[in-house]
Amino acid sequence: MVLYDSTTSAGSSSGCSSSSSSSSKPPTQQQKDIDGLLAGAGYKVRSSELLQVAQRLERLETAMVNSPADLSQLASDAIHYNPSDLASWVDSLLYEFTQPPTCPTEFIMDPVTNQTVINNAWTTNEPHMPHVHQNISYEQQSLNHQLTVVTAMEEDSGIRLVHMLMMCAECVQLGDLSLATLLIDNMQLLLKRVNTVCGIGKVAGHFIDALSRRIFQGIGGGSINDSSAYENEILYHHFYEACPYLKFAHFTANQAILEALDGHDCVHVVDFNLMDGLQWPALIQALALRPGGPPLLRLTGIGQPPPDGRDSLREIGLRLAELARSVNVRFAFRGVAASRLEDVKPWMLQLNPNEALVVNSIMQLHRLLGPHSTLNSPIETVLSWIRSLNPKIMIVVEQEANHNQPGFLERFTEALYYYSTMFDSFEACTVQPEKALAEIYIQKEIANVVSCEGSARVERHEPLAKWRTRLSGAGFRPLHLGSNAFKQASMLLTLFSAEGYSVEENEGCFTLGWHSRPLIAASAWQAVPDATAKFRAWDNHQSSS
Repeated sequence: MVLYDSTTSAGSSSGCSSSSSSSSKPPTQQQKDIDGLLAGAGYKVRSSELLQVAQRLERLETAMVNSPADLSQLASDAIHYNPSDLASWVDSLLYEFTQPPTCPTEFIMDPVTNQTVINNAWTTNEPHMPHVHQNISYEQQSLNHQLTVVTAMEEDSGIRLVHMLMMCAECVQLGDLSLATLLIDNMQLLLKRVNTVCGIGKVAGHFIDALSRRIFQGIGGGSINDSSAYENEILYHHFYEACPYLKFAHFTANQAILEALDGHDCVHVVDFNLMDGLQWPALIQALALRPGGPPLLRLTGIGQPPPDGRDSLREIGLRLAELARSVNVRFAFRGVAASRLEDVKPWMLQLNPNEALVVNSIMQLHRLLGPHSTLNSPIETVLSWIRSLNPKIMIVVEQEANHNQPGFLERFTEALYYYSTMFDSFEACTVQPEKALAEIYIQKEIANVVSCEGSARVERHEPLAKWRTRLSGAGFRPLHLGSNAFKQASMLLTLFSAEGYSVEENEGCFTLGWHSRPLIAASAWQAVPDATAKFRAWDNHQSSS
């Protein structure tokens, strides 16, 4: 058994002395991060104890091979500790192996059940004490024992995978690519000993692939972002269907838009990422039922230019127009093709000062972030012209994660924790094949976060607290999402049988999480009144043209 441990750098010659010396020191931030990952995965073990656990498992493996006693001892009536408490559990197994048998054991055939059963003749002073028959199938005991041992070994391999992933990320940050490559090879071998269909095995596989891209293909990770617009739409659609995250974003945004536009007869919605128009049928139908009649709805959808020359934006607009016509909502659509959001200019939107303007950004603003925000950075430029248009409401939905840190190890640790929780929530989704394709959608995010740097890294997620600071500094004030929006979001979760999802209110914003870990955050904003700023950017273009 090969042992991997990153805490034995003190130069001690024995595992015991290394452990005792490390226990006297306060844990480092990296150890705390690893401890958090292990606890989140259900393992009751600290990173400082991993070496001792591995040594005990090695002793157990040796005992299993060399013990003269039959392995059926492990299937006795003894109650084992929870296998997730690895240290105690391994100790209990070692104890059983080292104990001498307390009674002679023979296997006989039960004439009633026709099964092999255990016959224990306990030592007694009475010569005619009858044999005590335990009706436990030997074959079943052997099977249970094998499953227990396999589970323990798999859990041990899962812990080692997490430990080695952190070591590999640290090597990448330090530039030690030769050791990182060796760790990649060892992790690929270790993956064969764990279940890669779910759990830590699946997540580790995606992160190993992303690290391999970074090491072997260089920063940029090959062709991560070279997928066609059509392929991205397909994956986005399946992610929408498989889990509640995008539905939560759309439902919450639509309810906030309805409340903000109450009483307006002409509405213009600018969608920063049209993506098949999945959000807008529900809004169109809600507007059709508005007391006093529906308003005129103009929708401007921004999307990727199709590489095959197909006008996909127009096709989406035609479908939405047909729906609007069927429910008697006056509707107009305009498509704006742009490879990057920062390429969009206000004059492209053809705004009318008599319209109530809505800006809708679902997981898009983080793509404008860079390692350092400057006055002329893309995020500052776009927020500046949005504010100049004085929208009635701006919806911002973003991943509740911190993947824009300059340090690679910190970003990697945060991503491993975040996406482990995300994939854990996928296990509650029963929709197939949407679930498998939704996982590919998330896998592409992981690859971009881990493999890419510079302009190639676009998945620069930041938490709600940072967005509050940035948007407030850019001239926006928060709008509280109302109780109706909260009810809509909570009702949405009833469509999913899993009980792990939860909606929480956070200072007027909403978060959707899995088992108390927020994964996505929705907020609403309004430009601080500035009469001189309204249509400034648009008017400047008109005068220059």
